[in-house]
Amino acid sequence: MSGIVGHTMYAVLAGMATRHRKLPIAPLIHRHYASYLCGAYLGCDIQTMPEAVCVDTGQDVGYGTAPLQQSPLTGGAVHPWSLEFDGKSYRPRDIHQLFYGRSHLVFGWTSAERMQTVPWDHLPDYCASVVQDAFELFGPGERQLAYLFGWMAHIVSDSLIKSVQPGIDLNLLNGKYTPQNRPIQDLVSFHEIGASELRLNWPALLSDLAETPVEPIQLHYMRASKPRGELTARFSNAWSPQLARLLNAVLQENRRYQKIRNSRLLKLYALKKTGQRWNCSQELSRQTGGLSYSEMLELADQADFRHAMWQMGEAIVRVFEQVIERTRLLQKLPTDGGRSWSDLTNKWRKRR
Repeated sequence: MSGIVGHTMYAVLAGMATRHRKLPIAPLIHRHYASYLCGAYLGCDIQTMPEAVCVDTGQDVGYGTAPLQQSPLTGGAVHPWSLEFDGKSYRPRDIHQLFYGRSHLVFGWTSAERMQTVPWDHLPDYCASVVQDAFELFGPGERQLAYLFGWMAHIVSDSLIKSVQPGIDLNLLNGKYTPQNRPIQDLVSFHEIGASELRLNWPALLSDLAETPVEPIQLHYMRASKPRGELTARFSNAWSPQLARLLNAVLQENRRYQKIRNSRLLKLYALKKTGQRWNCSQELSRQTGGLSYSEMLELADQADFRHAMWQMGEAIVRVFEQVIERTRLLQKLPTDGGRSWSDLTNKWRKRR
């Protein structure tokens, strides 16, 4: 399944919560919304790359590490895709093993690197160190800060939805996060919550997200660059600067392939109306065991899916608050966007 729909939705909800609580990061997140949402997906999921190549068309297909036996485009044969770098070939599984734990921090490390796992109660300290370094080592730009809070949103939401940490009450089609219920979560998030309730423009959001540049701070928080700054002082382990050039190539590939995936995902999640009923794609229905779209909506309602999404937004923004509490430079940021046009209209109206 997509992954990007869920993580984008979690980040959107957390962004709304930052505004509600008047956190000092709220204005910069919404000034650099595409970077925030990109951090919430590509800031962590470095396996966003093809799994295979369609023999009939030559197009990249699939999603890294998910086995693919035939082309989703033609039904024909596929051959394995690899990232070619410095004379070596890297399959998506290789990339996953090298980098996944480095971005997710609290889970996802290989068994040989399990000791590098950052304890959950140390996560705010880790993130605050990265933010401090962003200010002191990477310049005054806001875009990277928005990206960092998106990355944090991914770590928290992945940990909760995958039951690495408690905090989400959800039993949807016999589980919290299963191959069978993910189509339901994505479709409800995309159409019912996103498009209908929040008025999200999904094509625009996904397009803008994939167009954002690679942020150098990502190599730093993944400890694949030269050790320096507060992060090195507080977390001196797992630094591997020899991986920097490869990781940069991976991050570029993530963006290239996400642009290709976007149109395919929009097609996959599109609904078609027959009479008075909306229907989802046969592929998504098949993955749920043959449920219709209306049956999916009923199950999501019975599982109180929207409350689970509210819990997710609350959990993410709590970590945001903990990071802000640890970072004086964030505390000094203004909590609003400055004067509004109505303020200026009242103050600058003609005097005579």
